[in-house]
Amino acid sequence: MSHKNYPESKNLNVPPRLLLGPGPSNAHPRVLQSMTGPMIGYLDPDFMKIIEEVSQLLKPVFGTKNNATLAISGTGSAGMEAGLNSLLEPGDTVIMCICGFFGLRMKEMAERLGANVIILESEWGKPFPVEILKNEFKNHKQVKLVTIVQAETSTGVFQNLDEISTLTQQHDSLLMVDAVTSLGGNNVDVDKYKIDYCYSATQKCLACPPGLSPVAISQRALESVKNRNQKPSSWYLDLNLIANYWGEDHIYHHTAPVSNIIGLREGLKIILEEGIESRIYRHLKNSLALRAGLTSLGLELVVEGDHSLPQITPVWIPKGVDDAIVRTSLLQDYGIEIGRGLGEFAGRVWRIGLMGESSKPENIFALLSALEKILPNLGYEIAQGSGVAGASSFLAKSD
Repeated sequence: MSHKNYPESKNLNVPPRLLLGPGPSNAHPRVLQSMTGPMIGYLDPDFMKIIEEVSQLLKPVFGTKNNATLAISGTGSAGMEAGLNSLLEPGDTVIMCICGFFGLRMKEMAERLGANVIILESEWGKPFPVEILKNEFKNHKQVKLVTIVQAETSTGVFQNLDEISTLTQQHDSLLMVDAVTSLGGNNVDVDKYKIDYCYSATQKCLACPPGLSPVAISQRALESVKNRNQKPSSWYLDLNLIANYWGEDHIYHHTAPVSNIIGLREGLKIILEEGIESRIYRHLKNSLALRAGLTSLGLELVVEGDHSLPQITPVWIPKGVDDAIVRTSLLQDYGIEIGRGLGEFAGRVWRIGLMGESSKPENIFALLSALEKILPNLGYEIAQGSGVAGASSFLAKSD
């Protein structure tokens, strides 16, 4: 059969990128290498040993000894939807604490399930005020679930969970937490905060490719799923069925993404070799260095103070500077990717990520040096070398 009418197939040439956006981050070379090994069946006894090891490696990263830990086949949004789909039934009341784009994504999912969705929205760029949740609890006899984003990727805000956890326990509600950007870069502390369902993603601080959503599930949450009045609407994202595959009996559910799980195993080993506290400190120190450099350029930070998220630093785009031109120049001329604003922040901020393998001083210097060259060409005057000098000075003092 002739293929002359088909376009000529060229060798794939993926350009090297320094990924300094909100995700994915650069994958660790050891992770990528681990994923090139021989293929193995998803029910092979040797692969069962691998998923058992992954489950155990996830526990210290999530900060849990009590909860079941596994990885859902899909990105962080799959972890989000699996939790809502499995924990909520039509008519159940869920209170959603929203102060950013990904809280709104939860809202969209929950409304499609027919749940009684109570939306509590607060100002973007600031933590969610716990007093709003406290007052809302007074309006309900029974709240099945409370949701909150611990690290809001769209705004760069880190949410303290102390008071929210206390409130959900007082009202006997399940607590669901989005840790997509925090896992591996912050203390998630699932046991401390008695989180019933916590989900994340592999492509950020875990320094793995996209494709898996690690989760931690309490026994109480699993019992809630098992004792539903009707089955979850999604078979694929049924947490009970997924947990049965990852559990002792390894009951077949779907074809697991074998290579991704092997890559996750390596990524978790790397985290524990570095040490969780050391890794958290690295993310914080590099974030502060980046902030010092950006402010030395005269750029204004969106979030300041203790609730700023080390992994994502949003900055306001200077007046008169074209958002797309800067991001395009960074990508095409320097091979550096940063993120655009989402939702209320669309066209107003740049989001700069330092996560996992991408969180390194040399990456900070590369970005600041590029901005020092790009911004003056767009009419934004800065002193050459000021950004790099600001970051260097901070790092010198912190060592």
